[in-house]
Amino acid sequence: MNLDLVVTDARLRGRDEPVAIGIASGRIVAIEREIAADAPVRSAGGRLLLPGFVDSHVHLDKACLLGRCGHDHGDLKGAIAAVSALKRGFTEDDVLARAAACLDRAIGHGTTRMRTHVEVDPRAGLRSFRALKQAKRDYAWALDLSLCVFPQEGLTNDPGCEELLVEALRDGADLLGGCPYTDSDPSAQIDRLFDLACAFDVDLDLHLDFDLDPATSWVEEVCRKTVETGRGGRVAIGHVTKLSAMPREAFEAAARRLADAGVAVTALPATDLFLMGRDRDADRPRGVTRVHELAAHGVACSVATNNVQNPFTPFGDLSLMRMANLYANVAQVGPEGFGACLDLVTESPARFMNLGDYGLRVGAAADLVVMDAADADEAFASITAPLWGLKRGRVSFERPRPILNRP
Repeated sequence: MNLDLVVTDARLRGRDEPVAIGIASGRIVAIEREIAADAPVRSAGGRLLLPGFVDSHVHLDKACLLGRCGHDHGDLKGAIAAVSALKRGFTEDDVLARAAACLDRAIGHGTTRMRTHVEVDPRAGLRSFRALKQAKRDYAWALDLSLCVFPQEGLTNDPGCEELLVEALRDGADLLGGCPYTDSDPSAQIDRLFDLACAFDVDLDLHLDFDLDPATSWVEEVCRKTVETGRGGRVAIGHVTKLSAMPREAFEAAARRLADAGVAVTALPATDLFLMGRDRDADRPRGVTRVHELAAHGVACSVATNNVQNPFTPFGDLSLMRMANLYANVAQVGPEGFGACLDLVTESPARFMNLGDYGLRVGAAADLVVMDAADADEAFASITAPLWGLKRGRVSFERPRPILNRP
C-alpha cells in the first residue's frame, strides 16, 4: 500500500480495539487493525482519535475587543450598538490581526473547519470581509474557513447594505446570513435573504429569535420559506433562544417542523447565557435551546463559539470541547448523553454545513485530532485537551502534555 502516513494505536468511537489509519494524498485510505506500509508512522498512544472539530458559528471580525469599549451594556441592543460604533474604525489589518489570534487558538484546540459570520454594511463596508478573505487564504494549511456575510443592524432599514452584500457575494462570499430581529421589517428581510440566496445559489445561516418571549417566533416563517424555495438542508438558524422558553408541546411541534423543513439549529451557550435573562432579579433562565433534544427529533444541530472577548461575550478560548461541555452542564446532560453532545461539535455541524469530505472513514479528508484520553466519555467529562492534529494528513499542531515537577 502506497501511503504518506500511518497513524497507529488509535482508539475510535464505537470500536473496542485500537486501529491504524492509512493516509495518502491528504485522505484516509485505510482503517485496519494493523497496516504494513513503507511510510512514516505516528502513534496515537492508545488515545482517542476524532475527526477535527467543526465550529459552525463564529464572529472573527469583532472578536478580541476587550479594552476598546466598556462591557456594561446590559443587553443585546447595547452590545450591538457598542460594536457598531467601533467597527466604523476597523481596518483590514486590525480585523486580520484579531482573527489570526482566534484562529491560532482554534487550531490548537483541534478545530479544522469553521464558519465565520462577517458584518457587511455601510459602517463596516467590505473591510472586514476583505480581511477575512485573507485569513481564509493564510490559514488554509490548518483550517477551512467559510465566510458568511450578513447585515447585523438590519437590511430593509439600512440603505446601501444590500448592495454591499451583493458585492461580497460576487467577490466570493461562501454563504449569506441575516438578523431579522434587528430589522424594522423582519419578514421583508427574510424574503429578501431567501431571494438573494436563490439568486447566488448559496446557503443561508440566520440569527433568529434571540429573546425569551415564546409568544412570537420567526421559526415558522423561515421553515415555510425553506420549503417554498426547495432549500431544505441549506438553511441554518442560530441562537433561537425563544425555543428554550417554550412549553414542551410547543417545543416538540417546533422540532418536528424544523426537521421536516430541513432547517438546522445552532446553540451558542456562552453568548446566550451571558445575554439572556439579564432583566430578571431572581430565578434567571438559562436561555440556551436544548439542541440535543432537537437532534433527537431529526434536526441537524450544533453548538458553537459565537463571540469571543467582546461586548456580546467577554471571554472565550475557541475550545469546542469546552463549549460542548458547558452546553452539557447547562442542558443538564449526564453521561448517557455525552456522545450526543460531542456530535454537536463534530458530525452534526459537518452535516448541515454540507462538508462531504468530513469524518473518520475511508475517503474522507485526513483532518484528525488525538485527544489525551482513552475514550470519548473521558475526553468529554474532563474537557480533555488535544495532543496533536492533522490537516489533510499533515501535522498542523502539537500540544505536549504538561510535565509535573514533583518534589
